[in-house]
Amino acid sequence: MRASPRPRPTSSPSRRVPALAALLVALLALVSCSSGSSSQPTSAEQASARAVDLSQGWTWRTQPRPTEIGVTHTQNSLDATEPTEARERGKQILTGSGEEYQNHHLMGFGTLNPEPSPGEYDWSSLDRRMELTKETDGKPMMTLCCAPDWMKGGEPGDTDWSKLEKAPDPEHYGDYAELAAEAVKRYPQVDRVMVWNEFKGFYNQDENRWDYEGYTTFYNEVYKAVKAARPDIKVGGPYVVTNSVPPGSSDASDVTGVWGALDERPLDALDYWLKNNVGADFITVDGSTTNKGVQDAISPVDVGAQKFAVVNDWIKQRSDLPIWWAEFYANVPAGAEAGYDSQASAVSTLAAISAMARSGAGGALLWGPEGSSDLDYSSLWTPATESDGGQPTPLTEAWKWLVPRLQEGNVEFGRAQGSPLSAFRDADGNVLMVNLSGDPVPVPDQADIPGWAIVEVPSST
Repeated sequence: MRASPRPRPTSSPSRRVPALAALLVALLALVSCSSGSSSQPTSAEQASARAVDLSQGWTWRTQPRPTEIGVTHTQNSLDATEPTEARERGKQILTGSGEEYQNHHLMGFGTLNPEPSPGEYDWSSLDRRMELTKETDGKPMMTLCCAPDWMKGGEPGDTDWSKLEKAPDPEHYGDYAELAAEAVKRYPQVDRVMVWNEFKGFYNQDENRWDYEGYTTFYNEVYKAVKAARPDIKVGGPYVVTNSVPPGSSDASDVTGVWGALDERPLDALDYWLKNNVGADFITVDGSTTNKGVQDAISPVDVGAQKFAVVNDWIKQRSDLPIWWAEFYANVPAGAEAGYDSQASAVSTLAAISAMARSGAGGALLWGPEGSSDLDYSSLWTPATESDGGQPTPLTEAWKWLVPRLQEGNVEFGRAQGSPLSAFRDADGNVLMVNLSGDPVPVPDQADIPGWAIVEVPSST
């Protein structure tokens, strides 16, 4: 996660683009609904979505492999300090999302220092988070970050949270590896771990690049210790942020798209780690839909989301390991409201998931399933720190729809030509339709499909 939250864009009315009626009539045809159907439309939006002919003017791609989508719990996430009713509502949402991965950090982002002094362990906060995953029928995984202070120049017994993002000193890489090994032995239910988070503390300032040599040395020690303790566990890295920058800028690579150019520095880090690690079971990366320092996405939002597919393709040219998006951030266009309760943010998140899954990602983790005013991205429930919190968000039902289907690996991804509509379709013909922009889409003889609409359409057969 970024060290500081992104500012919330100023809200303004959605911009309406004049419709090309003739083109849309060709793309959107009425489909008859017999009175005996077991799944009649239940709303105007569903009736309009059902009236779209998905066989005309649409392109479809089949899911190349199963994709696990899950969540990473952060600072506030259904903890005992939250109001009971709000917490219970949130737990019901998490349980209802199916058997998905729930990721926890070894230290930080909601968990305390696990080894305040050498050999003295405190697992209490991580125990509580693991219990939450068990209570909500999830599958636990762990990010092996961050490090106790005594491993990075601090005094034993002290915890300075302002230094959370500092990496261990090289002479303590072995100590951290031992801590990681203790953690995976304590939690045998954890079947996969990610080593560190966003290269925190691993940067070569003199050369203006990531310290991929230092990180890889660190990773290799952790990998060997964890595998010695738990040969069955899956270990992944390097969890580097795949930034994009304006094409032609000093750090730009030759991997480009309408969304910008990939930053060469994380690509170099990935290349080095792939060539020099002692072993890995999967690759972890992180990224957002916009250029570094730019807040506004391109409309429709699947344009920027295509970056995730490009990164996947770049990695697949170099490795056959499964690709996991440890974090992903989907921005919204100028004029659209962003946040946990934003329809636009929910749609942008679905566009990112579509791009990742259709390009063969093995997994993707939503950062912060509990909403926060400090993070302008979608979540699964409203802040349970408030008494009326724990409520569904615009993403909740769509997420529940996707989790089991993407795990099965039988989803088709559809995109309309000449319209901002997209869709997910399962093997039974059930459809999740999404308007990728804030502009309404006309449908002949039906109400418009609203901007940022997410509509479930059950199969009529």
